[in-house]
Amino acid sequence: MPPSAVPVLRRTAPRIALILAMTLVFVLLTGLLDGGMGVLPLRLLDQPRFPIANAWPGLLFAGLLLVMTRRLLLSFGLAYLLQGLLYGISTLKAANLGTPLLPADFRMAGQLRKGGFHLLAGYLPHSPWPYLAMIAGVLILIAMWRLEPPLFERRTGGKRLLAGGVLALLLGSLLGGWSGWAKIYNSRVLWLEPWSAASTRVHSGLFSELVMFHLQYGQQKPKPDHAVAEQLIGQSADALRQHLQTPNAAVLPDIVVIQSESFFDPRIMKGYANDDLTPNLHRLAQHGISGALHVPTFGGGTIRTEFEMLTGLSLRYFDNLQFPYLQIGRKPLPSLVHVLDDHGYATVAVHGNDPTFWNRDTAFKTLGFQHFVSQSAFPPDAPNDGKYMADSAMTDEIMRQLKDSGPPQFVFAISIEAHGPYDVEPKDTAARDAIAVPAGIEGKDKRELQTYLYHMQHADQELGRLAAWLAKRQRSTLLLFYGDHLPALTDSYRIDGFVNGQDMLAQAGTWLLVDPHATGQAVHEDTAAWLLPGRLLAAAGIHDDPYYTLTELIGPSLATLTRAPGAPQPDEDAATQKLDQSMASVEQLRMTRKLQALLAKVVGTTAAPTTASAASQASAVAAPATGVH
Repeated sequence: MPPSAVPVLRRTAPRIALILAMTLVFVLLTGLLDGGMGVLPLRLLDQPRFPIANAWPGLLFAGLLLVMTRRLLLSFGLAYLLQGLLYGISTLKAANLGTPLLPADFRMAGQLRKGGFHLLAGYLPHSPWPYLAMIAGVLILIAMWRLEPPLFERRTGGKRLLAGGVLALLLGSLLGGWSGWAKIYNSRVLWLEPWSAASTRVHSGLFSELVMFHLQYGQQKPKPDHAVAEQLIGQSADALRQHLQTPNAAVLPDIVVIQSESFFDPRIMKGYANDDLTPNLHRLAQHGISGALHVPTFGGGTIRTEFEMLTGLSLRYFDNLQFPYLQIGRKPLPSLVHVLDDHGYATVAVHGNDPTFWNRDTAFKTLGFQHFVSQSAFPPDAPNDGKYMADSAMTDEIMRQLKDSGPPQFVFAISIEAHGPYDVEPKDTAARDAIAVPAGIEGKDKRELQTYLYHMQHADQELGRLAAWLAKRQRSTLLLFYGDHLPALTDSYRIDGFVNGQDMLAQAGTWLLVDPHATGQAVHEDTAAWLLPGRLLAAAGIHDDPYYTLTELIGPSLATLTRAPGAPQPDEDAATQKLDQSMASVEQLRMTRKLQALLAKVVGTTAAPTTASAASQASAVAAPATGVH
C-alpha cells in the first residue's frame, strides 16, 4: 500500500465502520418496529435476508439523504421517522379494515385534496400521544440538522454525485417496480401469500410485502385466453340465443338502486340471530328477491362493490385494479348505465358527498351517467345525522328526481350516513344508547356498535319510506337495495362472532330486489355484486344484452368466490375452478371492449335493442307492475 494512501484509509475506515454500524442498527430497529415474526431482530441470525430485505427500501432512502445532507444521524433518523409514519398508517388500516397497507393505497394520497380528508381523518387516533411523538421526532431531527457535524467534506471529487446517482437509480427502480427486483422480492426467496397481504406482512415485513405486491400486481396486465373464452361462450350459445330472442318489455319500468353504506343484516351475528333490526327489509323481501350478497371488500373500499354493480365486472379477475375509479382513466367502459341509455333511460347518480372523492365525477362520466347530483346540489337545509348527510335527505332527493312523465329513469343513489368511524355522536343519543348490545361487548366497542346500528336502522326506515312512496306512483318502478360491505367493527366481531362461524372478511352482506306494487311470493337467492346488473335487467324486461345474459346463466355458480382482499378463499372443485378460469378470460376481454365481437361470432347475433322507442316510452302511461321474476 502506498504511504500516501494510509492517511486516507485512516480517515475513511472509521466513517465506513460508522455507516455500517448505523445500517445494522437501522435493520434491527426496523424489525422491532415491524413486529412480524419473520423480521424480528433475532432473525438476523437464522434468516438474515428477511429483515434486510424489509429494511432495504428505508436504507436506500437513508443513504440518499446521507449523500445529500452529509449528516449520518439526521439521514437515518428521518428515514426511520417516515417508516414509523407508514407503519402507523398500516396499523390504523389493519385495525379498521382488517388488511395492512397495500401499494394501491398510495393512490388515496390524491384524495386528501379532493374532499376526502374529512372522511379519512375520522380514522386517525384521538389520543394526543402519537402526535406528540411525531412532533418530538421532528424537533430532534431539526436539532440534528443544526448540531450534527458533517460526516465528510462537501467536495469529494464527484464521489457524492456518483453515489447519489446510484442510490437514486436503485430507489427509483424499486418504487417503479423494475422486474429485476423480483429476483429478491418473490415467494422463493421471501414469503409471499398472494391471497393474504396480512400473512405476507407477518412473515416478510411490511416493506417487503409492499414491494412484492407492487411487483406482482402493479405492472401486471391480465392476458385473456381467446380460445378458452370462446369455448365457454360456445357451451352456453343455445341458451344465450334463446334468452336474447325473448322480446323486451313494451314499457320499461323506472329503476331505483340504493347502495346503502355499510348495511348488513345483523342477524348474521351471534348476538342478534333472533332479533329483527331491519323490519322493512324483511317485510319487502316477502314480495321480492333477496338473499346474501357477496362483495369484494370489507369495512371500506365502497367503490369496489360500486364498480362491480355498475359494470358487471368481477374484480376477482383484475388483481391490479384495487381502487378502480382511481385507475380506469377516462376511456369509456362497458356498463349497466350504457345499456340503459341505449334503451332510452334518463340516468342520474345521487350522492350527498364531495363529487371528486373516489374520483366519482370523472368515473361516472366514463360509466355513462347523464347527470350527477352531489352534495352541493342538495338543498341547503339537507340534514346531517352524526358526521354525514342523513339517509332521509337522500330519499328526499330520489323523490325529487323521479318524474311522472317522460322517458324511463334510472336513479343510482349512494348513502353515506352509516359511514364509519362510529365515534361521532348522532343526532339522537338517547335512541342510540337504548340499542341493546350482546354481552361481552363493552366500552368503546359497545358505543361504536350502538352508533352503527342507530344509523343502519335509519337506512332500513328510509327503505320502507321510499318503497311506500314508490307504491303510490302510477309508473312502475323496480327498487334494488344492497349494502356495499360490512362495517369495520372488527373488535365486536372478534368478541361475538358470526352465526356461520366464518371469518369476518368472508361474511356476505344482503340485497333486495322488489317491485313495490307487487304482491308475489318471496324468492331467496344468494348472489354477488357483479351479478346484480344482469339480474336487474332481466327483472326490468331487457333481454337483449348478451354479456349480462351470460352472467345470468354462468354467474350463479361463481357467486360465492367473491371475497374481500385477504379473506380466506372457499374451496373450489375441479369444475368450478375451470369455470372460474374461463370466466376470467371473458371478463378481461370485456374490460378491453373485445368481447362483443367474440359474442357476435359465437352466438351469431349483434343483440340490437328491441325496446320501444324513447318517444313512445315518454308518452306511455305506466302499465301494471312488471313484477320481479
